[in-house]
Amino acid sequence: MDFGKVAVMMGGKSAEREVSLKSGAAVLAALRAAEVDAHAFDPRDKPLEALHAEGFDRVFIAMHGRGGEDGTLQGALDLLEIPYTGSGVLASALAMDKWRSKLVWQAAGLPVPDFVVLNPQSDFTAVEAQLGLPLFVKPANEGSSIGITKVKQAGELKAAFELAARYDPSVIAERFLGGGEFTVGILAGQALPVIRIVPATEFYDYEAKYLRDDTQYRIPCGLDSASETRMRETALRAFAVLGGCGWGRMDMMQDADGTLYCLEANTSPGMTDHSLVPMAARAAGISFGTLVVKLLGEARCG
Repeated sequence: MDFGKVAVMMGGKSAEREVSLKSGAAVLAALRAAEVDAHAFDPRDKPLEALHAEGFDRVFIAMHGRGGEDGTLQGALDLLEIPYTGSGVLASALAMDKWRSKLVWQAAGLPVPDFVVLNPQSDFTAVEAQLGLPLFVKPANEGSSIGITKVKQAGELKAAFELAARYDPSVIAERFLGGGEFTVGILAGQALPVIRIVPATEFYDYEAKYLRDDTQYRIPCGLDSASETRMRETALRAFAVLGGCGWGRMDMMQDADGTLYCLEANTSPGMTDHSLVPMAARAAGISFGTLVVKLLGEARCG
């Protein structure tokens, strides 16, 4: 296809700026290797109106975090009538909000871990008793495990809440599930091979995601065929319920009994050398370059 002039949107002002720059650089290099007229575009440094002024025909979104994958950028591009990769406004906004996405999944009959929304007046002792220890505390509207704490001892929840609240006023506490962490990449309505994530750290935190080389990514994931099929089908349904399209990723968990839960959705997954969707695509026989061009080919408005 002749994609015209392509802006690779990267950087921005979110807490995930550095990760976004890495994703964008990888995408930009792959598009240029495929002889696409691609250029870096950092909305921190120039207004979005420059997309028209500089003659861009479509946008590859390599933004992470607020202002990039929460629906605001998608809405602006809709108004500018410039096609872009990934999901539209609604799905992007819902997926970014870990609390409201859980409410939607619950309403659709999909399983989610027990959780409590926290505020400064919360009875933290009661929440610890309700969810049990350990438990996780996280900002509802951040990614890349920023601001997350694993609370292991009684009395630690309040400090974990205060840390998460530095990043977002909406904070949730979530029951710990000890049966394994999995992720399912989604590409054009199809689920890619499931990856099981086994971090060497306490949990799959920012360091384990982007800085360490001892995190294990298991493909095949170790589930039996029926369980993997069920996980892939559940991931596709959960992503579709939010209105997701194009591509994305569903993070899934199991408890100690093997019961499956929907954890989080991501409508603008990472594209770094540690990222999971390219890893799953590679396991399915799709090279990084082919993946990037395919995603760009599905760019649309709305």
